[in-house]
Amino acid sequence: MMSVTPIPAFGDNYIWLLRQDSTPDVCVVDPGDAAPVIDMLEREGLTLSTVLITHHHHDHTGGLPELIERYSPRVIGPNNPSIAGIDETVGDGDEVRVMGRLFEVHAVPGHTLDHIAYFTAGIPPLLFCGDTLFSAGCGRLFEGTPDQMHASLARLATLPDDTLVFAAHEYTLANLTFARAADPENPDVEKAMEECRRARELDRPTLPSTLGRERRINPFLRCDADSVRRTASVHGDTDTSEATFATLRAWKDNF
Repeated sequence: MMSVTPIPAFGDNYIWLLRQDSTPDVCVVDPGDAAPVIDMLEREGLTLSTVLITHHHHDHTGGLPELIERYSPRVIGPNNPSIAGIDETVGDGDEVRVMGRLFEVHAVPGHTLDHIAYFTAGIPPLLFCGDTLFSAGCGRLFEGTPDQMHASLARLATLPDDTLVFAAHEYTLANLTFARAADPENPDVEKAMEECRRARELDRPTLPSTLGRERRINPFLRCDADSVRRTASVHGDTDTSEATFATLRAWKDNF
């Protein structure tokens, strides 16, 4: 049985730790900071065997040098020479076995050009999507184009409804505030806002979400919805789903 535990870092990052009940070996996803990972491993007597990297930003890779020096884990990530320490590069369509589960690699450019996501089918399916898909939002476009990000999100949206979405940041309440403005007629947004407020008041993560839930509340996955298009049309072009996405993303950047 695989379990996934959040390791908070930098105030709003999550480093996800994957483990199986039958072994002390674990995997972490996007360790931007080594210290909280080491603290968790030492406290619980765990061994870091694998690291998954989604993209090159420092808040996702900064802990790699210290973790490699201390534990010598297998490090899997995108083919980007700027990420020091990767010993197994993967790209779109590749498969890797981690903690006994087979993970599919999806190229999801937009936030960065090297961004990849890891998906494993099972009960339940799991998606580790870095800064591409957030709960009720998506990442900023630092390197890619709106069309690239729109296509990446559309690709992830084809995964099963019960897929658990492990995004890398606790941005949900801020994203829902924007979702309320972009999709004001959507009662699912209001329901999610109340649920997430209660979770944060108890210092609990709002993640993981599910893809089914995201398709109901995330305006960036609802660019074909009439209600979203009507609201977005005040801020720019909404002639196509891609144009609506670009308008939403530019609006959110200055929201």
